[in-house]
Amino acid sequence: MDYARRLEISYYNTIATINDAHKIYLVQHRETNKIYIKKILDIYNPHIYEYLMEHHITGIPKLYNIYEESGQLVLIEEFISGISLQEMIDVRTLTLDLIVRFMGELCSILEKLHFLNPPIIHRDIKPSNIIITPCAHAVLIDFNAAKHSTDIADHDTVLLGTKGYAAPEQYGFGSSTSQTDIYALGILLKELSHALPVPTNIFDAVISKCTEMNPSDRMKTVQELKTEIEKLQNHNNDNRSTVGTPQKDFAPPGFRTKTPWKMFTASVIYLFIFWICLSMEVKDATVFHLWLERITALFIMLAFVFCCFNYRNIQRFIPLCTNKHKIVRCLGVLVLNFAAAFSLLFAMLLLESIF
Repeated sequence: MDYARRLEISYYNTIATINDAHKIYLVQHRETNKIYIKKILDIYNPHIYEYLMEHHITGIPKLYNIYEESGQLVLIEEFISGISLQEMIDVRTLTLDLIVRFMGELCSILEKLHFLNPPIIHRDIKPSNIIITPCAHAVLIDFNAAKHSTDIADHDTVLLGTKGYAAPEQYGFGSSTSQTDIYALGILLKELSHALPVPTNIFDAVISKCTEMNPSDRMKTVQELKTEIEKLQNHNNDNRSTVGTPQKDFAPPGFRTKTPWKMFTASVIYLFIFWICLSMEVKDATVFHLWLERITALFIMLAFVFCCFNYRNIQRFIPLCTNKHKIVRCLGVLVLNFAAAFSLLFAMLLLESIF
């Protein structure tokens, strides 16, 4: 045991618990009063952390101290201010440009790790392990599952990673390589694409290539992945500038992704709404008032559809709609629907009082 390192770590006082189950704490140095993160790991590769402490890589938290005792690794690392990428997914505040930026930065981080000798494979890339700083930069954290990639082992001996993001070889079907991280990046890109206010399918070919079952069929390097993502974004931007963005940007829910079955379903629903609203009868109403109430009813029904499906990102006007908790977001959508219906009814009553 390294007593010098243990003594240094004793100078950090715990001021808050970030995650008790995972033994992650916010600590403060007694003399400098600077804030750091303290982690106590049960599963780890000490050689990985030793290397990262001695050779800091931009885009991951800087390690200041580590020591091993009784089968645990205690480490002090840089405190990164920001929110997790998972939180951004939950509140649906992503844009296509942000996705490209974050994926590009993650690829740059992993490129440095993969080009080491031997390469370091992260093996647990997922939204909760990515911190987005206030300046909108991605930081990759949690190297608990990381390992060196070698040509000796045919299969991973310890199955680590997160279900849904872990590549097949992490479950004993082979040895982790740089393609293991590329698989996780493909899953991450898929989740980010679906988390946009208007989901996009422009990355589908890249996602499919990254998530092939056979590692040799995937993209060879993260640099190749980064280049392909940037090409697709540039191509998408060119199409938007030449073809015109309004057609897609203003397309109603059901027609935004150009998916046939969604467009058919939406068409049936819209026709039903129009038929119900424009054929309704109001007793003892003049022709003007009858059509005013029919059109108001139509607008209210369409408003419900547009609010529920976040047309033109309308939910951004209600803070509850961007809350990380699903129940609160649903409450926000109800508030938005009520506000839209109330506004339209008020306008109708105002017109009726005038005419």
